[in-house]
Amino acid sequence: MQLLALLFCSVALTGTAAMAGITKDSADAEQQNSAAERDLDEATRRVLEQFHTVRVPLSQAMAIAERLHEGSKTADVSFEISGPPVYRVRTVRNERVYENVIDANAGSVSDGEIASSLKELDREDLSNIIALKWIRQKLSDAVQVAERASAGSALAGGLMKQDGKLNFIVVVATGDRLKEVWLEPPKIGQQPAHR
Repeated sequence: MQLLALLFCSVALTGTAAMAGITKDSADAEQQNSAAERDLDEATRRVLEQFHTVRVPLSQAMAIAERLHEGSKTADVSFEISGPPVYRVRTVRNERVYENVIDANAGSVSDGEIASSLKELDREDLSNIIALKWIRQKLSDAVQVAERASAGSALAGGLMKQDGKLNFIVVVATGDRLKEVWLEPPKIGQQPAHR
């Protein structure tokens, strides 16, 4: 649920300070859990409501961002609704990381680009971006597979390590629900399994 949590950062609801308080008994804990679940349901509803109205699919937003820097690859992308709906796309080329905001309705590049060196990234982000060089699948490939497998439309994706394994994680909207689809990419030099 890590990517889902990141997705909801843009629609964070107030009242989360209560979650940090010390609970006096199990009834208080149950009440807080119930409130947190309602907040998550409301955030999901708001995200889906906005997402179902946009004109630009996530795959197109990734392609737009990749064209800004010839030869770049998308490292991660997320749909955000903290203002007008946008996709925040991070691409990588050589030793540089570029973050661009793509308008989810017009497909135009908005705000200023943020460019940084790989050296400026935290350890986890750096590890994931370096891993992009050692896998032959692109995030755009994983998005297509996830959308077909879940019969929905992707609204976020990226690379993540869990239990020592590298996975593409794609969040897909299917009707009124969000699903996380995990895909383990083949490494370069690894032969695909024949079925």
